[in-house]
Amino acid sequence: MKTFDKGTVIRTVLLFMALINQALILFGKPILPISEDQVTSLAETLYLASSMIFTIATTLVAWFKNNYVTSRGKAQKEALQQKGLTK
Repeated sequence: MKTFDKGTVIRTVLLFMALINQALILFGKPILPISEDQVTSLAETLYLASSMIFTIATTLVAWFKNNYVTSRGKAQKEALQQKGLTK
């Protein structure tokens, strides 16, 4: 993991968490064990909507953010660091 910067690792972990959560909801196995009798229809809808928004947001951030994972990306990062253009 020392070859990846902290931002790449955080974005990747959040993306996997969002995708796993979405898959569990899709198969009817939510992470929080809440039965339909315990919540109202509105609360369940809000939970599903917020879960979908979380998944979409983390996917978009991971998609558009340059993670420097490929060899070309690593070469780009090195060139930027040599010129002092990155953190």
